[in-house]
Amino acid sequence: MYLHPPMLKNLVNLPEIPIKREFMKKIDTICIIDDDEIYQLFTKKAIQKLDISKRTLSFYNGEEAIGHLRDLIQKGENIPEIILLDINMPFMDGWQFMDEFLKIKHSLKQKTTIYIVSSSIAPGDKSRAIGYEEIAGYISKPVEAETLLKIVQLKLEEQV
Repeated sequence: MYLHPPMLKNLVNLPEIPIKREFMKKIDTICIIDDDEIYQLFTKKAIQKLDISKRTLSFYNGEEAIGHLRDLIQKGENIPEIILLDINMPFMDGWQFMDEFLKIKHSLKQKTTIYIVSSSIAPGDKSRAIGYEEIAGYISKPVEAETLLKIVQLKLEEQV
């Protein structure tokens, strides 16, 4: 079953879909943007153990991440297919990252799917996420292995 990203916007958790693990290919790159070192380590290990991505990029704030994405675009390289974005970070938070991402969006070769991954339960954050068409969903921390599998499966189905 394929769900269009706008359908996910109203959901805090991803829909119940059967995971086709035995047929799942890897995506090229998942990017984690979060200032929490432990969360980054946990999520990278989960991605590696699930074997769902060829590589994982990680950044401690939006400023580092947007700078790297701009470098990739300038070199003509693909940017990550999936970005897991925290809201509250130093230097450049998730919302500021989104504003900068919108400025480079026209330069992208492929579509990047962004998920807000946050411990925030503020209704305003969830509402604000819905306001960005580039944000496919809002996931509460910590990200579970099954959730990672689902978002990769949705991305793979989108690419078909």
